[in-house]
Amino acid sequence: MAVPPAARRGPLTGRASAPAFRLVLAGVLALLLVAGLVLVAVVVLTRSSSTDGNLAERVANVAQGRNEIQDEREQVMDVASQFMLRVNTYGPDLLDEDGQMPEYRDLVSELITAKFRADFEEQVGTAEQTVAEAGLGRASEVYAVGVSTLDSDSATALVAGQFTNSFPQGKDEERVDGAPAQFRVRVELVKVGGEWQVDAFAPVTGPATDPTDPTGPSSDPSTDGGEQ
Repeated sequence: MAVPPAARRGPLTGRASAPAFRLVLAGVLALLLVAGLVLVAVVVLTRSSSTDGNLAERVANVAQGRNEIQDEREQVMDVASQFMLRVNTYGPDLLDEDGQMPEYRDLVSELITAKFRADFEEQVGTAEQTVAEAGLGRASEVYAVGVSTLDSDSATALVAGQFTNSFPQGKDEERVDGAPAQFRVRVELVKVGGEWQVDAFAPVTGPATDPTDPTGPSSDPSTDGGEQ
């Protein structure tokens, strides 16, 4: 009885090719891992402060949806806006028995550096004198505020708005408003003890204007904006 020949089998390549496949797969996974780490690094660097906090804290902030840079910008804008509002808002109701405005001084001083405070204290007496003698009142509003530069310990904000002076007139001393005066200023801020403070400010265009100077464009409506 004849025995049929054994069927021919193809070459056994499965075991030989398995190591090569795993090597290629490992390489692809390694590339994906590196790409993921690079992506995380980019997100952390662009969405969190580059100097504050360690890497773990910044990664946690990103994971929780916190944007440190945006937070800093909002703090800068808030301080710059509040400064312009406070420094341009005062009147007879703030005077004490000595003819000074201590509450006004305190409100402004809360937002400024020690260096700037020295200059402010030298100038504020002029405003207090005019308030006491002529009844000057000043109200202000801010239209817009933005940040032009920002780093770990300094920033520049641009603030636009207007202030309006008023004076009492007539026997009943009814207050009369002068023409509104527009302002657009550049506010320089520095971080002191973790808090943003105003260190200086200057008009973006036009001559320099001291907010504590009562002789502005809308001084006394009875003199068509002339100086007192």
